This record gives sequence, structure tokens and C-alpha cells, in this order.
Amino acid sequence: MFELKQSGDKYHFVLKAGNGQVILSSQMYASKSSAMNGIESVKKNCGDDKLYEKKTAKNGKFHFNLKSTNGQIVGSSQMYAGESGMNNGIESVKKNAPGAKVKEVE
Repeated sequence: MFELKQSGDKYHFVLKAGNGQVILSSQMYASKSSAMNGIESVKKNCGDDKLYEKKTAKNGKFHFNLKSTNGQIVGSSQMYAGESGMNNGIESVKKNAPGAKVKEVE
């Protein structure tokens, strides 16, 4: 499920797995329609392996960004202790995002 949230005058979303864990978080968007476009971009592009940017943080933890076809980051993962956790996170995005419903939360 995607959760769309307003923070002040900006919007952002998270993608949650079936167990409620956040697997992808967006940047802040200036409008609700821009955030909805970001959600559609995740749904459309999540199956394309080349749009995932795998990274290692300075502390040795792993994380990834999902980019749109124009190269902009549309979502970022949490930090994972191991590379396998990060890869599982990517698979979870691929599995959960395409058919996910959007829920607005307070």
C-alpha cells in the first residue's frame, strides 16, 4: 500500500509491504498531484532493474534508490545491515508496488 501524507504545505509517500514495513520513501513534493505522479512512476518503473541504484553508506549499511526514466530519484529505501536485505527490499518493491492502493493518511 502507498500512504500519501501531507506535511505542512508539501506531500510525500511511502510504500509499505503487506506486513506494514516501509520499503520505499519519497522525497517531498510541492503538490499532491506531483506526489501522485511519483507514485505512478514507482508503479510503472519498479520492474526495471536498471532503474535501481544500489548504494553502500559510510557506515557499511546498504540502501537503494529507485529512479524514474529521466534519472530523478522517486523513492529511497531504508538502511539494511546486509546486501541480501537490500536485494530483498528491491524484490519487495517489485512485488508490492504495481498493484498497490493509495491511502491518504493524516
